[in-house]
Amino acid sequence: MDRTQSKSMAALWMAGWLALMLIVAVAGREGMRELNVFQLMEMRSILGLLMLYPLIRINGGFSVVKTARVHVHIARNLLHYASQLGWFFALTLIPIGQVVAIEFTMPIWTAILAAFFLGERMTGWKIVAIALGLVGVIVIVRPATGEINPGQLIALAAAVGFGISIAVVKSLTRTEQTLAIIFWMLVVQTAAGFFPALYVWTWPPAYIWGWVVVIAFCGTFSHYCMARAMLHADATVVIPMDFLRVPLTATVGWLIYSERLDLFTVLGAALILMGNLLNLKPNSPVPARAGA
Repeated sequence: MDRTQSKSMAALWMAGWLALMLIVAVAGREGMRELNVFQLMEMRSILGLLMLYPLIRINGGFSVVKTARVHVHIARNLLHYASQLGWFFALTLIPIGQVVAIEFTMPIWTAILAAFFLGERMTGWKIVAIALGLVGVIVIVRPATGEINPGQLIALAAAVGFGISIAVVKSLTRTEQTLAIIFWMLVVQTAAGFFPALYVWTWPPAYIWGWVVVIAFCGTFSHYCMARAMLHADATVVIPMDFLRVPLTATVGWLIYSERLDLFTVLGAALILMGNLLNLKPNSPVPARAGA
C-alpha cells in the first residue's frame, strides 16, 4: 500500500472530504424532515454498500477487504455509528454551522490520542494550527451565557466520539486497505442499526429517496477521501485541514437557510485558515553532518 508522505496529496483528498461533507449536512437536514435518524442511517449504510461494491470488484473482489483486525473495526464503527446518530440528530436542533463548529473540538481528542498511542510527533506548528483553529471555532460559536441547548451537548458528545474514531482510522491505515476500512464501517453500521430502523420504519416520500441517495454516496466516499488523506500525512496534519468545514458550512447555512453569517464568523474563518496554512508549512530539513 502507498505510504508516501505528502501534505499536498493529503490536502487534495481532504478537499474531496470537505465538499462531500458539506453536501451531507444539507441532505441530512432535508432527509430528517421526513425520516427518523435510525431509518436514515440504515438506508444510508445499505445504499453505501451497494455503491462501494463496484470499487471492491475493480480492486480484486472481496479479498481486498479481508482483515485480521475485525475486533478493532467493530469497536471503532459502533462508536462512529453512535457519533453519527448524534450528529444527524443535532442538525435538527441547532444551526448547521453551529453543529459543525462544535464538532471541531474533535481535533483535541484526535491529536492527543495520535500523539500518545500512535507515536505521532506533536510539533510546534501542529500545536499552533490546532490552537488557532479551535479559537476560530469559539469565535464563531460564541458560547452563550444563558441556557445551553441540548443540541450543543449532543454535538459535543458526537465530536468526542469522532475524535476517537479518527485516531483509530489512522491506526487501521497502517495495516488495512482503504476499501476495507470503509467496507467494515458500512457492514457494522448496517448490522447495528437494522432492528432500530425496522422498529421506526415508515415508507418515505419519493423525493426523500433522492436525499438518501445523496447522503449514501457522499457519506461513503467522504470517508474514502479521509482514509486516503491519512495515508499521506499524520492525523495531526490531516484533521486541522478539516477546520475549513466550519466557515464553509456557516456560509452554506446562510445561503440556503438564512442562518446568521456575521463579522464573528468571518473572523473565526480567518483564524481557521491561518491555522491551516501554518499546518501545511514544510518541516525544516535536518542539517547533514559534516563528512557524511
